[in-house]
Amino acid sequence: MKQIGFIGLGTMGAPMASNLLRSGFEVTVYNRTAAKAEPLKQEGAKTADTVQAAAEGKDVIITMISNDDSIREVFYGGSGILAVLKPGTTVVDSSTISPGLAKEIAAAVEERGGSFLDAPVTGSKPAAIEGTLVFMVGGSAEVIEQHRDIFDSMGRLLLHMGDNGSGAVAKLAHNAMVGIHNVALAEGFSIAVKSGVPADKFLELVKNGSAGSKQAELKGQKIIDNDFSNQFSLALMLKDLKLASSLSDATGVPSPMLGAAKSMFQAGFNKGYGEEDLSAVIKSYEEWIGRKIGEHSKQD
Repeated sequence: MKQIGFIGLGTMGAPMASNLLRSGFEVTVYNRTAAKAEPLKQEGAKTADTVQAAAEGKDVIITMISNDDSIREVFYGGSGILAVLKPGTTVVDSSTISPGLAKEIAAAVEERGGSFLDAPVTGSKPAAIEGTLVFMVGGSAEVIEQHRDIFDSMGRLLLHMGDNGSGAVAKLAHNAMVGIHNVALAEGFSIAVKSGVPADKFLELVKNGSAGSKQAELKGQKIIDNDFSNQFSLALMLKDLKLASSLSDATGVPSPMLGAAKSMFQAGFNKGYGEEDLSAVIKSYEEWIGRKIGEHSKQD
């Protein structure tokens, strides 16, 4: 059985590692906040005190880290993964990072005789728990197939997007749409509710009409219930929208809707909603219309 080092046990990483354990893999976990590793230890994981201890001697190393700066810290320097990477190791980075950094790390891994897959995910916390994530992967098709069993333990679908960096590009383009759809849902709710339409009736219309979206399905009822428990944080969505905006600038693609969505998530972050679910972007709209969306619901 493959030996896996798993680094990063946040909202997504912890349930992903748990699913690997349930599939019978030998998993060594590391997290900067060591207490987050304790539940996985109870499930049979080995725990490591350092990044290198988690990575050294493993067949596969999986990283799930929040941003570019943290990824650089995990990979580079005397205490990073690259210092102990053995030839033949496959590194799978499921973080959402800039495509340029994904390509840079891929080259560094290959120089040391390893293989690199940029493999970000979509599905948020519920899908991570259920093992139904969707992976968008950049890298060698042959390497992907060698580790199909690992991906199948954590997700329901793997889409090979192309060479290294293409997984990261696909994730940023995808999350640009997620952010735009969330703001669109917030605006639609606000227009309807401010004008006297019950929120639950409007959501039913959206989910059954041409304005329907995955975000309406996942976040609509949470908004009505005033439930902003974190499945994917507003702060992380803002980070992704900033990366997507940089990519848009680099490619010369006009992105006015991305810009508007980024501004709304920035406003929510500035008001202190960063650690709440990304659907908390609606709170700014609620302030403008002077009421909670869920207060105007369940009327005939």
